[in-house]
Amino acid sequence: MKWALVAGIVASTVAADLLQTIEMKRHGEIDDFRPGALGRVFATVLRRRFLILAVFFMALSFFCFLRLLAIADLSFAVPVTAATYVVETVLAKYVLREQVNPKRWAGVALVACGVLLVAL
Repeated sequence: MKWALVAGIVASTVAADLLQTIEMKRHGEIDDFRPGALGRVFATVLRRRFLILAVFFMALSFFCFLRLLAIADLSFAVPVTAATYVVETVLAKYVLREQVNPKRWAGVALVACGVLLVAL
């Protein structure tokens, strides 16, 4: 049960972050912060399917995390869910076509080792 929740947290967090990034890249930067302009941005956001789906996945991740905390120690739950960083970096490279420099890959490798140590 514990590992199923970890997998659920990792999968839903990664899905949420990926969908959110795709939608934000489509929309572009917000540079007008007047109340009327922000209202239009908010109305636009409510019509973006990927962003709504991202919110759903964030909620799913949150509730899986709460359930994990009910059955596992915090000292296990927080470090092991850092596996999202590994998956997200790989997806950023190959799905979003972002440049990932060697320092970031080294960081991802260290995180992966840390997750492995906590999991043992």
